[in-house]
Amino acid sequence: MCGRFNVIDNPGLQQLLRDLGIDLKLPGGVNIAPTEDIPLLRRDDSGASVALAHWWLVPSWAKEINQKYSMFNARSETLGKSPAFRHPFKSQRGLVPMSSFIEWRPEGGVKQPWLITSEDHALAVAALWDLWEGGESPLLSCTLVTTAAAPEFEPWHKRMPVLLTPDESARWLDNSRPIDGDDPLFRNELKMPLLLQPLSRAVSNSRHKDIQVLRSEGDIIELR
Repeated sequence: MCGRFNVIDNPGLQQLLRDLGIDLKLPGGVNIAPTEDIPLLRRDDSGASVALAHWWLVPSWAKEINQKYSMFNARSETLGKSPAFRHPFKSQRGLVPMSSFIEWRPEGGVKQPWLITSEDHALAVAALWDLWEGGESPLLSCTLVTTAAAPEFEPWHKRMPVLLTPDESARWLDNSRPIDGDDPLFRNELKMPLLLQPLSRAVSNSRHKDIQVLRSEGDIIELR
Protein backbone atom coordinates (compact mmCIF):
# COMPACT_ATOMS: atom_id res chain seq x y z
CA MET A 1 0.00 0.00 0.00
CA CYS A 2 1.12 3.56 -0.57
CA GLY A 3 -1.07 6.25 0.94
CA ARG A 4 1.36 9.09 1.58
CA PHE A 5 4.58 10.24 -0.07
CA ASN A 6 6.97 13.16 -0.57
CA VAL A 7 8.57 14.90 -3.54
CA ILE A 8 11.61 16.86 -2.41
CA ASP A 9 13.86 18.04 -5.23
CA ASN A 10 17.34 16.56 -4.90
CA PRO A 11 20.21 15.37 -7.15
CA GLY A 12 18.86 11.82 -7.17
CA LEU A 13 15.47 12.87 -8.51
CA GLN A 14 17.10 15.16 -11.06
CA GLN A 15 19.21 12.25 -12.31
CA LEU A 16 16.11 10.04 -12.49
CA LEU A 17 14.46 12.64 -14.75
CA ARG A 18 17.56 13.05 -16.92
CA ASP A 19 17.69 9.30 -17.43
CA LEU A 20 14.14 9.55 -18.79
CA GLY A 21 15.00 12.48 -21.05
CA ILE A 22 13.27 15.14 -18.93
CA ASP A 23 15.04 18.36 -17.94
CA LEU A 24 12.89 20.27 -15.47
CA LYS A 25 12.32 20.82 -11.76
CA LEU A 26 9.52 18.76 -10.25
CA PRO A 27 6.73 20.45 -8.32
CA GLY A 28 7.50 19.45 -4.74
CA GLY A 29 5.29 18.42 -1.87
CA VAL A 30 5.46 16.99 1.65
CA ASN A 31 3.04 14.49 3.17
CA ILE A 32 1.10 14.21 -0.09
CA ALA A 33 -2.20 12.34 0.37
CA PRO A 34 -4.76 10.77 -2.00
CA THR A 35 -6.96 13.23 -3.96
CA GLU A 36 -4.12 15.76 -4.16
CA ASP A 37 -2.44 16.59 -7.47
CA ILE A 38 0.86 14.78 -8.04
CA PRO A 39 3.52 14.80 -10.79
CA LEU A 40 2.92 12.10 -13.39
CA LEU A 41 5.55 11.19 -15.97
CA ARG A 42 4.37 9.90 -19.35
CA ARG A 43 6.00 9.09 -22.67
CA ASP A 44 4.59 9.19 -26.20
CA ASP A 45 5.92 9.60 -29.73
CA SER A 46 6.97 13.19 -28.96
CA GLY A 47 8.98 12.19 -25.90
CA ALA A 48 8.59 12.25 -22.13
CA SER A 49 6.58 14.86 -20.25
CA VAL A 50 5.33 15.71 -16.77
CA ALA A 51 1.76 16.71 -15.86
CA LEU A 52 -0.12 17.16 -12.60
CA ALA A 53 -2.67 14.40 -12.06
CA HIS A 54 -5.40 13.84 -9.47
CA TRP A 55 -4.20 11.01 -7.21
CA TRP A 56 -7.34 8.86 -7.26
CA LEU A 57 -8.11 7.22 -10.55
CA VAL A 58 -11.38 8.27 -12.19
CA PRO A 59 -12.10 5.86 -15.10
CA SER A 60 -12.93 7.51 -18.39
CA TRP A 61 -16.26 5.66 -18.42
CA ALA A 62 -17.35 6.74 -14.91
CA LYS A 63 -20.62 8.68 -14.75
CA GLU A 64 -19.31 10.98 -12.04
CA ILE A 65 -16.33 11.63 -9.79
CA ASN A 66 -16.69 9.84 -6.46
CA GLN A 67 -14.65 8.11 -3.78
CA LYS A 68 -16.90 5.12 -3.23
CA TYR A 69 -14.04 2.77 -4.06
CA SER A 70 -10.36 3.12 -3.10
CA MET A 71 -8.74 3.98 -6.41
CA PHE A 72 -5.50 5.61 -5.28
CA ASN A 73 -3.71 2.23 -5.36
CA ALA A 74 -4.02 -0.59 -7.91
CA ARG A 75 -3.03 -4.14 -6.99
CA SER A 76 -0.67 -5.56 -9.60
CA GLU A 77 -2.46 -8.91 -9.38
CA THR A 78 -5.70 -7.39 -10.75
CA LEU A 79 -4.44 -4.99 -13.43
CA GLY A 80 -5.54 -7.18 -16.32
CA LYS A 81 -8.89 -8.07 -14.74
CA SER A 82 -10.28 -4.90 -13.15
CA PRO A 83 -12.60 -2.86 -15.43
CA ALA A 84 -11.02 0.32 -14.04
CA PHE A 85 -7.40 -0.72 -14.60
CA ARG A 86 -7.53 -3.08 -17.59
CA HIS A 87 -7.38 -0.44 -20.34
CA PRO A 88 -4.86 1.89 -18.62
CA PHE A 89 -2.62 -1.13 -18.01
CA LYS A 90 -2.55 -1.80 -21.76
CA SER A 91 -1.81 1.69 -23.02
CA GLN A 92 -1.83 4.35 -20.29
CA ARG A 93 1.08 3.51 -18.05
CA GLY A 94 2.94 6.30 -16.30
CA LEU A 95 5.45 6.82 -13.54
CA VAL A 96 5.36 8.87 -10.35
CA PRO A 97 8.73 10.11 -9.05
CA MET A 98 9.10 10.51 -5.30
CA SER A 99 11.87 11.11 -2.83
CA SER A 100 10.24 8.90 -0.18
CA PHE A 101 6.97 7.36 0.96
CA ILE A 102 5.42 6.75 4.38
CA GLU A 103 3.97 3.62 5.96
CA TRP A 104 2.54 2.92 9.40
CA ARG A 105 2.93 -0.18 11.56
CA PRO A 106 1.52 -1.02 15.02
CA GLU A 107 4.09 -0.50 17.78
CA GLY A 108 3.21 -0.47 21.47
CA GLY A 109 -0.49 -0.07 20.81
CA VAL A 110 -0.11 2.88 18.40
CA LYS A 111 0.56 3.24 14.68
CA GLN A 112 4.12 4.42 14.18
CA PRO A 113 4.87 6.22 10.88
CA TRP A 114 8.04 5.33 9.02
CA LEU A 115 9.76 7.16 6.17
CA ILE A 116 11.01 4.86 3.40
CA THR A 117 13.52 5.95 0.78
CA SER A 118 16.48 4.76 -1.29
CA GLU A 119 20.15 5.60 -0.89
CA ASP A 120 19.89 8.41 -3.46
CA HIS A 121 16.44 9.55 -2.21
CA ALA A 122 14.85 8.90 -5.61
CA LEU A 123 12.12 6.36 -6.29
CA ALA A 124 10.25 5.61 -9.52
CA VAL A 125 6.81 4.12 -8.85
CA ALA A 126 4.66 2.45 -11.49
CA ALA A 127 1.37 4.25 -12.14
CA LEU A 128 -1.67 4.08 -14.40
CA TRP A 129 -3.61 7.08 -15.64
CA ASP A 130 -6.91 7.90 -17.30
CA LEU A 131 -8.69 10.98 -18.63
CA TRP A 132 -12.27 11.66 -17.52
CA GLU A 133 -14.22 14.07 -19.71
CA GLY A 134 -17.65 13.94 -18.08
CA GLY A 135 -17.48 17.42 -16.56
CA GLU A 136 -16.87 21.00 -17.60
CA SER A 137 -13.15 20.32 -18.01
CA PRO A 138 -11.13 17.10 -18.47
CA LEU A 139 -9.65 15.47 -15.37
CA LEU A 140 -6.33 13.66 -15.60
CA SER A 141 -6.09 11.16 -12.75
CA CYS A 142 -3.79 8.33 -11.74
CA THR A 143 -3.24 5.44 -9.36
CA LEU A 144 -0.06 3.92 -7.93
CA VAL A 145 0.57 0.22 -8.56
CA THR A 146 1.37 -1.98 -5.55
CA THR A 147 2.60 -5.53 -5.13
CA ALA A 148 3.12 -8.00 -2.29
CA ALA A 149 5.84 -6.81 0.07
CA ALA A 150 9.36 -8.17 -0.15
CA PRO A 151 10.05 -10.45 2.82
CA GLU A 152 12.42 -7.86 4.31
CA PHE A 153 9.67 -5.22 4.15
CA GLU A 154 6.81 -7.33 5.53
CA PRO A 155 7.35 -6.22 9.17
CA TRP A 156 6.26 -2.74 8.02
CA HIS A 157 3.47 -3.60 5.59
CA LYS A 158 2.11 -6.51 3.56
CA ARG A 159 2.09 -4.40 0.39
CA MET A 160 4.57 -2.01 -1.18
CA PRO A 161 4.68 0.24 -4.25
CA VAL A 162 6.06 -1.26 -7.44
CA LEU A 163 9.50 0.38 -7.44
CA LEU A 164 11.04 0.42 -10.90
CA THR A 165 14.69 0.16 -11.87
CA PRO A 166 15.90 2.43 -14.74
CA ASP A 167 15.47 -0.37 -17.29
CA GLU A 168 12.02 -1.23 -15.95
CA SER A 169 11.01 2.44 -16.01
CA ALA A 170 11.82 2.70 -19.71
CA ARG A 171 9.90 -0.50 -20.47
CA TRP A 172 6.90 0.51 -18.31
CA LEU A 173 6.61 3.88 -20.05
CA ASP A 174 6.73 2.31 -23.52
CA ASN A 175 2.99 1.86 -24.08
CA SER A 176 3.57 0.48 -27.57
CA ARG A 177 4.67 -2.79 -25.95
CA PRO A 178 2.33 -4.82 -23.70
CA ILE A 179 3.33 -5.96 -20.22
CA ASP A 180 1.94 -9.18 -18.77
CA GLY A 181 0.34 -9.36 -15.35
CA ASP A 182 3.03 -11.79 -14.19
CA ASP A 183 5.92 -9.69 -15.46
CA PRO A 184 9.06 -9.88 -13.26
CA LEU A 185 8.87 -6.14 -12.57
CA PHE A 186 6.00 -6.91 -10.15
CA ARG A 187 8.14 -9.35 -8.15
CA ASN A 188 8.01 -9.05 -4.37
CA GLU A 189 11.67 -8.50 -3.72
CA LEU A 190 13.95 -5.58 -2.94
CA LYS A 191 15.36 -4.24 -6.19
CA MET A 192 17.47 -1.71 -4.30
CA PRO A 193 18.49 -1.06 -0.69
CA LEU A 194 15.86 0.83 1.31
CA LEU A 195 16.42 3.17 4.24
CA LEU A 196 13.69 3.39 6.90
CA GLN A 197 13.42 5.87 9.76
CA PRO A 198 10.67 6.49 12.34
CA LEU A 199 8.83 9.83 12.20
CA SER A 200 6.76 11.89 14.58
CA ARG A 201 3.11 10.83 14.59
CA ALA A 202 2.30 14.42 13.57
CA VAL A 203 2.82 13.26 9.98
CA SER A 204 -0.33 11.14 10.30
CA ASN A 205 -2.35 14.34 9.80
CA SER A 206 -2.17 15.03 6.06
CA ARG A 207 -2.71 18.75 6.70
CA HIS A 208 0.82 18.95 8.12
CA LYS A 209 2.86 19.98 5.07
CA ASP A 210 5.95 21.45 6.72
CA ILE A 211 9.15 19.54 5.99
CA GLN A 212 9.77 19.41 9.74
CA VAL A 213 7.27 16.53 10.02
CA LEU A 214 9.83 14.39 8.18
CA ARG A 215 12.52 14.75 10.83
CA SER A 216 13.77 11.41 12.10
CA GLU A 217 12.57 10.26 15.53
CA GLY A 218 15.06 7.39 15.81
CA ASP A 219 17.78 5.34 14.16
CA ILE A 220 17.77 4.57 10.44
CA ILE A 221 17.27 0.94 9.47
CA GLU A 222 18.71 -0.37 6.20
CA LEU A 223 17.05 -3.18 4.27
CA ARG A 224 19.01 -5.10 1.65
